[in-house]
Amino acid sequence: MSGSAVVRVLSYNIRSLRDDRAALARILRACAPDLVLVQEAPRFFRWRKAAERLARSAGLVYVTGGATTAGPMILSTLRAHVERTEDILLPRTPGLHQRGFATAVVRIAGARLGVLSCHLSLADAERHAQAGLLLERLALLDAPYAVAGGDLNDRPDGRSFRRLAGALTDAWAARPRGGEMTSTPRDPHQRIDALFVSEGVDVLGCGVPHGLPGVRQADLEAASDHLPVLADLRVPAAA
Repeated sequence: MSGSAVVRVLSYNIRSLRDDRAALARILRACAPDLVLVQEAPRFFRWRKAAERLARSAGLVYVTGGATTAGPMILSTLRAHVERTEDILLPRTPGLHQRGFATAVVRIAGARLGVLSCHLSLADAERHAQAGLLLERLALLDAPYAVAGGDLNDRPDGRSFRRLAGALTDAWAARPRGGEMTSTPRDPHQRIDALFVSEGVDVLGCGVPHGLPGVRQADLEAASDHLPVLADLRVPAAA
């Protein structure tokens, strides 16, 4: 289709780089994403150096997020022109972890896209509120099209997941490809990681990239305690 761009987006909880970093880099390179929505990025001592090393190992560049968002981060290829970024810390419930959003507006091959990476709460009430804040923040990016994703800590029948899927398109449900379950790598039994897109974005395929050339099961099991979600999206060109 003319007047559109195909954008490849990967969402991945990398467990603060506590696992096999070489396996993680191999997966990222094999998936060849334009955008990576990271959760549990490095957050502590020399976290920026760790984020930059991860990006470099995968042929990517750091865009935003990390310690400044309590974990969510965005990486990209040089194909993405970054218009602006904003790191957001969410209201915190005493006794629970701080949460945040990494957000950006990018242009890729004529398409203009709002991007948001999230890692929602383990607590149901806080998670549901954060899902609402996610929708608000995505709208505030003021981009014609948007993609949001991350570790939701909720399944498709949960009320936070349903809140997002009611306002956005669940990319796996729209065009499943590869695997569905994202947790855990050795025993995939639940889908708690997902990508969502706004109206007008065509999902060409979405799922865990089992069988993708270069993505080995051994690497998927070694790289993190989550499996990645990969989507190809057709995004109309900006006016």
